[in-house]
Amino acid sequence: MTSKDYELIAYTQEILETYTKVQTKIGQFNTQAYHFQFSNVALYDFFLAAGITPAKSKTIQSVKVPNNFYIDFLRGYFDGDGTVYGFQDHRWRNSFMYYCGFVSASPVFLSWLQSANQQLLGTTAGSIHRNNQAQTLLYAKKDSRVLFSAMYASCGTPRLTRKYEAFKHFIESDPHVRIT
Repeated sequence: MTSKDYELIAYTQEILETYTKVQTKIGQFNTQAYHFQFSNVALYDFFLAAGITPAKSKTIQSVKVPNNFYIDFLRGYFDGDGTVYGFQDHRWRNSFMYYCGFVSASPVFLSWLQSANQQLLGTTAGSIHRNNQAQTLLYAKKDSRVLFSAMYASCGTPRLTRKYEAFKHFIESDPHVRIT
């Protein structure tokens, strides 16, 4: 497993009760990344049965996850391959825009995720934006708030602090939203 966020590595090791040595390496765009390696045949077989295959970035189509664990899956996916950003739209004085998104090289997977979010969380379809290497399923303000509330409803669950705090900041910066 490789991630630029040491927190994800630590959570994964804790959950798997696998404390192998963490190494650093230079990742994409000359950034530091953390890496650890482990072997677990049962977990590998579980991932295959759930639809997560080797070279998953381009081959993943859907994930067989029970509805009662979907939010945990979505939060984990957001922590690994999600994005959140916001900005003041200067065309309108009181318009603060923010978006959250899920990135994948598999358009089939993003369509499945889009459908699952609509059915299980009541979001709109959002929009899928394509570029040369990957696509992003993007949600604007209202759906972003729905996703934030669902993914972070329970404060005791593992989460990537950096993304949680950024997401929370954008929602709290919206002058038209009251945080309870």
